[in-house]
Amino acid sequence: MTLGTSSHAEDRGALTRRAVRPGAPASGPAAFPVQEWDPDELPDGLVVADADGRVVCFNAQAVRITAVPRERALGRRLEDTLPLEDLKGRRWWPLTDPYGGLATRTGQPERNLLLPGGREVLVAARYVRDEPLGPVRRVVVTLRGTEARRRTERSHAELIATVAHELRSPLTSVRGFTQTLLAKWERFTDDQKRLILETVDADANRVTRLITELLDISRIDSGRLEVRRQPVDMAAAVGRHVQGHTARGQSPDRFFVRVRRPLPSLWADPDKIDQILGNLLENAVRHGEGTVTIEVAPTGPQDDEKGTAVTVSDEGPGIPEESMGRVFTRFWRGSTRGGTGLGLYIVKGLVEAHGGAITVGRAPAGGAEFRFTLPVGAPAYLTQGI
Repeated sequence: MTLGTSSHAEDRGALTRRAVRPGAPASGPAAFPVQEWDPDELPDGLVVADADGRVVCFNAQAVRITAVPRERALGRRLEDTLPLEDLKGRRWWPLTDPYGGLATRTGQPERNLLLPGGREVLVAARYVRDEPLGPVRRVVVTLRGTEARRRTERSHAELIATVAHELRSPLTSVRGFTQTLLAKWERFTDDQKRLILETVDADANRVTRLITELLDISRIDSGRLEVRRQPVDMAAAVGRHVQGHTARGQSPDRFFVRVRRPLPSLWADPDKIDQILGNLLENAVRHGEGTVTIEVAPTGPQDDEKGTAVTVSDEGPGIPEESMGRVFTRFWRGSTRGGTGLGLYIVKGLVEAHGGAITVGRAPAGGAEFRFTLPVGAPAYLTQGI
């Protein structure tokens, strides 16, 4: 990449637009397609200083982040344009000394530094030399705001606090009941012991579910969620979940299942399908009212791919219009408390890992309506030669 200046003060120091010459080699930097680009198109702030330490490039994002006008930055010394300090109040440029420091250094890793006024910014630097151990010909500095990192840190802190809170209650219960049983075993009747052990078992299952949710979030966020596809009968899976709710005390009249056949073959991860259905049905039973309707049908013309569509709706108050955009975010709990607020976030991640999509809206009866679609998803070895 070469540097140049123009006759216009605003464009001084813009990186020279780069193009491939006819007959250039088919590999290496010159093999890129002929194109023009401008430093102002970069998503991060870019500041470039020449061999004399004078700023020759100061893009639009650098102007936005530092609030320093471009015309005031160009031509000034780098340390004057960016008077950065570390978090201990020390001037950064004298500490790093890019032009006079060790000739073996190639730059500085990204770190938090302070602009005048105390605003934090993420800064990284690269020292460009014509030859190893030679003098620095150019210093390239990137600038990024800390807002995105702060949001991530707040999200992680909230996740830790939520997990700690959710774990404390069942673990306290388990510990209390087991200590009581150990200390006073002979004093309890068999029915009392059974009741205590059932409570401990329920609390242990609650901890297990929370740990599973955390592992799912980790895999979703890192893109490491594996989908092990097998033939899945979606109608049968819905039936199993409805039977599970009725076995736990829900009235059979609470559920209405509608299956529109013929359904296309579906290849999906059965365990993850169970997680999706379990979360959506539990959400409808716990937060909705009236009849919970589950419809399983082939995807329609409004959908992108051939596959299966599942709709879960209830007759409760529904989700306010202004909240629908946040339903699938972490910790969304609506107007009620309880739970981790992670279930729908995980559902969205599981559906998308299958190549599907999920939406939320208002049901015909006024409650919430969740609809997710899954493509046929047949493994590659079954589709070869078709």
